[in-house]
Amino acid sequence: MNNLTYTVIFYIFAAITVFSAAFVVLSRNVIYSAFSLLFTFFGVAALYVFLSADFIAVTQIVVYVGGILVLLLFGVMFTKSIMNPGLKSEVLHVIPGTVILAGIIGALLYTFYTTHTWMPSEKQLNGSIVERIGYETMSHYVLPFEMVSILLLAALIGAAFLARFDKPDNNKS
Repeated sequence: MNNLTYTVIFYIFAAITVFSAAFVVLSRNVIYSAFSLLFTFFGVAALYVFLSADFIAVTQIVVYVGGILVLLLFGVMFTKSIMNPGLKSEVLHVIPGTVILAGIIGALLYTFYTTHTWMPSEKQLNGSIVERIGYETMSHYVLPFEMVSILLLAALIGAAFLARFDKPDNNKS
């Protein structure tokens, strides 16, 4: 494929990502926001593919689409009051949000136009990037990897403790 095709496909995915993210923020219906978040996550994963970051793209799909978004949708669907069709969220703070958005866009444009060496080098990596990440994780970064797994296990146990239905009664004597 030529550069024009890549550019058109990139702009299509960028538009999908931006418009679905705007719909997440501006929609008054929580369920519509959650479903448009799905398109935002897929769009971001596609943009990672364009950056040749295949591992991060797959991680984006597995972690965010497969994990967080599904949990969010189950949480929304299992809440009784959320299924009320009259329940809408209010869009507040439009002026401060617009000012912050303009500041972020200005900072991004300033960074884009003042950075001239942002193009990737022509040097190609040998082998798969996933293989390299796996090797580095299991050789040089085993201790931080295991520490993060213990931290996540502690968070899971804490969440299960907080979410259980039969809370201990401290008033019994």
